[in-house]
Amino acid sequence: MSAVKIGDLKIFVSMFLLLIFFSCSEKGADKKSDSKTEEITFIGLSEIGGQLGYYRVIKVTKDSIHFETGATSTKKHKEWHSAIKPETWKSITSSFKIRNLDSIESSPSIQPIDGIDESFQIKTNKKSHVYVNAQNDIHYNQFARFKQELLKIIPQEYQ
Repeated sequence: MSAVKIGDLKIFVSMFLLLIFFSCSEKGADKKSDSKTEEITFIGLSEIGGQLGYYRVIKVTKDSIHFETGATSTKKHKEWHSAIKPETWKSITSSFKIRNLDSIESSPSIQPIDGIDESFQIKTNKKSHVYVNAQNDIHYNQFARFKQELLKIIPQEYQ
């Protein structure tokens, strides 16, 4: 055999072995992430609509909260940002039962008849959920408790 064919064969075998090695280690990593329990990573609340173009947007992550409110007709806009403590995050997320999130149903938008739509977005490490006007759902009490927890955090002048 020539030296070129042996060199090519060594490269091919090396690449094949590396491919097997990396594919095996990825499967092990996937199994570890699957066994991890599902937890909330982001919560968003928006209330938008009405004749004056009212809006209120709240975004909460593990370490921060961002709040915006205003009205487009009067061109008023307020913003507030703050870091939050791990205890606060735990208190906020304790409102939600992750196993119920898949069963919550939205209702039709009421913006066309000059209403205000309430939207929730909840992201977990495995899924993302979006609800619009879920006030009629039997699991809405989770959202109501979340809104009560927010009132404890957001300064009075922004509420």
